[in-house]
Amino acid sequence: MNKTKLSVNINKVALLRNSRPGEFPDLIQVAKDCESFGAEGITIHPRPDQRHIRYSDVPKLKEIVTTEFNIEGNPTREFMDLVCKYQPHQCTLVPDAPDVLTSDSGYDTIVEKEFLSEIVAELHRNNIRVSIFIDPDPKQLIGAKETGADRVELYTGNYAKDYSIDPVKAVENHTQCAAVAAEAGIGLNAGHDLNLSNLAFYKNAVPGLQEVSIGHALMADALYYGLQTTIQLYQYRLK
Repeated sequence: MNKTKLSVNINKVALLRNSRPGEFPDLIQVAKDCESFGAEGITIHPRPDQRHIRYSDVPKLKEIVTTEFNIEGNPTREFMDLVCKYQPHQCTLVPDAPDVLTSDSGYDTIVEKEFLSEIVAELHRNNIRVSIFIDPDPKQLIGAKETGADRVELYTGNYAKDYSIDPVKAVENHTQCAAVAAEAGIGLNAGHDLNLSNLAFYKNAVPGLQEVSIGHALMADALYYGLQTTIQLYQYRLK
């Protein structure tokens, strides 16, 4: 069974910090602690309104993250300048509108092929691995491969919504994508609404899954279990 890495999205920590003046909770210390507690990556998603992660957080995190640093977001010129300057290990391209509450759909890699190909090429010139956030559709996965992207991140929101009704049916298209990814030679990540209840089933049903990015559910669980125990519980689900 392949090892799937856990990347902890710390946006919600930044959101809590931003609710009052000052730097509490300390975002940088939380990132360090997540790594010491077993996280194999740190994910952030800076948005134009900087309602959680601020652009000023990026150089501080770049300096201290010792595992894998993943920056995700809509590749506007401002975002691209930020990412290319600080060169995270991975950049995940997400088609968020400026006012969207959360990422709830993937790129149409067929329609946006030319645009995405240019973005991927620019990131590659800066030695950054590229993942494209897509809906779990084999055609979109092949489209991502044709842009030159190294990986895709499958949107798991609908899987999480339907898991309690019929888990086998809910994960079916993700399993199909895993087979196509293996054949096409593109890496496979996943994220959105994965939690302690649905993560193990998803991991076992999706061969070759390299990384999951989890923030909202993990931080909510940490309110009850504490951050260290919560990260260990998520790692246990990934074994």
